[in-house]
Amino acid sequence: MNPSTVEGNTAHAQGREPHPNQFALLGQRRFAPFFWTQFAGAANDNLFKFAFTVMVTYQLNVRWMQPAMAGLVIGALFILPFLLFSATAGQITDKLEKTRIIRFVKNFEIAVMLIAAAGFMMGNPAVLLGCVFLMGLHSTLFGPVKFAYLPQALSERELTGGNGMVEMGTFVAILLGNVAGGLLVAMPRVGHAAVAAACVALAVAGRVAAQWIPRAAATDPHLVVNWNPVSETWRNLKLAHGNIVVFRSLLGISWMWFFGAVFLSQFPSFAKEVLHGNEQVASLLLVVFSVGIGAGSLLCEVLSRRQVEIGLVPMGAIGMSVFAIDLYFASRNLLSAAEMGAAAFIAQPAHWRVMLDLLLLSLFAGLYSVPMYALIQLRSQPTHRARIIAANNILNALFMIASSLIAGAMLAAGASVPQIFLFTGVANAVVAFYIFMLVPEYLLRFFAWVLSRIVYRFKVRGDEHIPLQGAAILACNHVSFVDAVLLMAASPRPIYFIMDHRIFRVPLLGWIFRLAKAIPVASHKDDPATYEAAFERAAQVLRDGDLLAIFPEGGITRDGRLQEFRGGIMKIIERARADGVDAPVVPMALTNLWGSFFSRVEQGGAMMRPFRRGIFNRVGLNVGAPLEAGAVQPQSLRERVQALLGQ
Repeated sequence: MNPSTVEGNTAHAQGREPHPNQFALLGQRRFAPFFWTQFAGAANDNLFKFAFTVMVTYQLNVRWMQPAMAGLVIGALFILPFLLFSATAGQITDKLEKTRIIRFVKNFEIAVMLIAAAGFMMGNPAVLLGCVFLMGLHSTLFGPVKFAYLPQALSERELTGGNGMVEMGTFVAILLGNVAGGLLVAMPRVGHAAVAAACVALAVAGRVAAQWIPRAAATDPHLVVNWNPVSETWRNLKLAHGNIVVFRSLLGISWMWFFGAVFLSQFPSFAKEVLHGNEQVASLLLVVFSVGIGAGSLLCEVLSRRQVEIGLVPMGAIGMSVFAIDLYFASRNLLSAAEMGAAAFIAQPAHWRVMLDLLLLSLFAGLYSVPMYALIQLRSQPTHRARIIAANNILNALFMIASSLIAGAMLAAGASVPQIFLFTGVANAVVAFYIFMLVPEYLLRFFAWVLSRIVYRFKVRGDEHIPLQGAAILACNHVSFVDAVLLMAASPRPIYFIMDHRIFRVPLLGWIFRLAKAIPVASHKDDPATYEAAFERAAQVLRDGDLLAIFPEGGITRDGRLQEFRGGIMKIIERARADGVDAPVVPMALTNLWGSFFSRVEQGGAMMRPFRRGIFNRVGLNVGAPLEAGAVQPQSLRERVQALLGQ
């Protein structure tokens, strides 16, 4: 095994050696050079674009491009390559070794920045517009490899933290690039030269960092590249649509870019017309927004127990809408004043609510986007993962263009900037609700996250034994009405549950289990049809390579003790083996749930006395090593679960 390759480092990572937090990745070669490469590229994109925009707006008299249109033209020209070439970039990334692509892209960036440097020195906007298009092409080529590299370099438990670091780094780089571009180009006499030197220096720094990125093997080396961007774009979208959860997650991410683009594009007008501030206030809003995105991105690993926790997505969507709507109310009826700088703006308490709303809506946007990116990386087939990312880039570009058109139409119709923010917040709530109804897994994970983090303090031991791929049977003791929800919270993958048909009659919980597509089962004596249908559905789950959970006791314990295991699990194993599926059986034990609100107690039924054990009481799940299907017997499995209860 070659330690300089991503494959070697990934194998080491999947050995699940603990890292203190996501920042530890910055000390590892499989992540740090890649992080600094993408950081330098994002900073350079924004330094170059913002410096050029300022130069055209304030320093040059360009008759064929009015200052008011400069930002729109530059932004549109930068996005155009994403629409034209993302499909091709995705194919190339799947076909070739990824580090080779990264180094080529960084060499290309140096060449473009040398041309741009000449354009700045000559003050030639035509040359710089050509470089805007080429830098858009640079970002288009880098986009698929940026997100396809991470699943090869990081284990599943590091994927959320790694994406959070990349998302945080990207927005910090955007912020620093914009600030540096504005400051450098404004320097008397040497501004253009300073921008030229900075652009070339950042491009070279990115190329130096790329030299240290370990090798990441091609995932589909025999792929024949289709160079027709139109047909390949359509094929990529159809490919993404093949996995409906992934495709709708792509739409969710694209909506986030729609949402963010509305705010970013309106900051200058919002600062000037509503907040009565100058360019410093507009820059302050960008700083607050970037800090919020970065903080939310980094919080994802902390809140997710270092797994891909898509339960954070609904929470992010709720926060985005709440604080976008409140921003509308916070910015109403502000007192008119002479144009003020950042210090005078901060000094007024009325503006604190505006900044807090902006900080929190962007923080929740970070919580919303990072798990979605990680889910796409985890659930996409490795052989065409980069093409899925390319499809996402195409959708992102379309949604950002749509956001500009809709915001422009609302302004032309007489809407104010706060009213645009209000519309965006309400629309976000509608779109999020629609997505979560189409993909109920997000809502289910949200319920599981709330239960395991707020109602209980839930600790999982041995979760490395839950398979990340392939079929498996999870066998757990049955203590309460929320056992299934807690197992959902412990697993990074969806679980299909076989559950007593009577639990579906419980208010709210029954709705949750139906949403989760749980499999109702009745005894053969009571309902032979339901009994047979349950085992056929269970066999299909295992044939599809998914996780199936069963409570072998057959019902919730009435005395807190582990009951005898029934023979249903043997029927599941036998039917699976008859289908050629040797699914391992993973023993599990829920601990300290007896006597809680959702369990029965010896003196009464479940859910009768709220807070009878207080709040935030600690419960746990102990997961044992998988057992081979052929070696499982009900009694021996029960003994394994009993041993886990005693840990």
